[in-house]
Amino acid sequence: MAEADGNRTRQTEVLGLTSFEDWGAHQEPIRLLAQDTLAASGRRGAPRLAGMETKRLTGYAHGGGCACKIPPGELEQMVSGLVGVPSDDLIVGLDDGDDACAVVFGDNGEVAISTTDFFTPVVDDPFDWGRIAAANALSDVYAMGGTPLMAINILGWPRGVLPIELATEVLRGGLEVCRSAGIPLAGGHSIDNPEPIYGLAVTGRGHRDRLLRNDAATPGTPLSLTKPIGVGVLNNRHKTTGDVFPHAIESMVRLNADAAAACLAAGVKAATDVTGFGLLGHLYKMCRASAVSAVLDHAAVPVLEGARESMAAGFIPGGSRRNLDWVHPHVEANLSEEEMILLADAQTSGGLLVAGEIPGGTVIGEIVEKTSPVITVR
Repeated sequence: MAEADGNRTRQTEVLGLTSFEDWGAHQEPIRLLAQDTLAASGRRGAPRLAGMETKRLTGYAHGGGCACKIPPGELEQMVSGLVGVPSDDLIVGLDDGDDACAVVFGDNGEVAISTTDFFTPVVDDPFDWGRIAAANALSDVYAMGGTPLMAINILGWPRGVLPIELATEVLRGGLEVCRSAGIPLAGGHSIDNPEPIYGLAVTGRGHRDRLLRNDAATPGTPLSLTKPIGVGVLNNRHKTTGDVFPHAIESMVRLNADAAAACLAAGVKAATDVTGFGLLGHLYKMCRASAVSAVLDHAAVPVLEGARESMAAGFIPGGSRRNLDWVHPHVEANLSEEEMILLADAQTSGGLLVAGEIPGGTVIGEIVEKTSPVITVR
């Protein structure tokens, strides 16, 4: 990462990676610390910053995690008139809003898979935020049936507002997840930004005949989900109250590598990961791209402990409401508004939605012939 401020640039070693950090003339960092996590966590190698006023990291973000995505309807309108350079080698691109792009190279059908994902703080612990953001970015490659090869950091940080030691912890979290995925985290890029943001750009590989795509679902196949939903609701409660939900963090940092491998072993052709557009939103995108419909068994959908109780207490993310507003015209259901919002809840680093049945997945419905409305919830 190369950053400069006039002639005052210094080279540093961060997490074993050579980088450059701004060290120009600017105001002293305000002494703020997310939940005192660095001072009190006891994590080996974590900086200890004594005497700092407690300030929660999520308080610096207007949204959190994938719930800060631009709403799907607005995004589709934004890119609808954009046409790129045509290429016979680009076999997955912008057309169906798949999880990543895929380009064929060579003569053996091998493809390069490329994606990027980043967002504002979803939890107060900077190390956990780094882990969640990294797992979320890697998920796009797994959702395509690919194997990650390498990643680079994307970091926006409010210099002069938040201590750089917090940024180091975010990067440390990303590095740990990349280590667990067995790939190098090879540098990246950083900017001075009003809100903290973090994520990865990831490069992976796969084979054109073994890709998992969102346009390949066929009628008569079961519909499975590999992680419970509800993290958006719990993250909203965390941001509002500071309540911590370790089981939600565990779900978000768990890689989708095993689920992707199970899909390929079972001969699955269609899958996508459930992230910011919620279960209903991503299911609708899969059905639309594949020219099919789906029947969803509401009672079978796994939900994280505490999510329904949190919704009943009023912790409802704005992004989840916007998701439901977008997808509602394409859904037939006889459920309460709260249950519908939960099905549209904006997930961060969610599981794979699979057109097929795999070990470790929960069957939540079935792909059927195309009808109107597109999704029927029973």
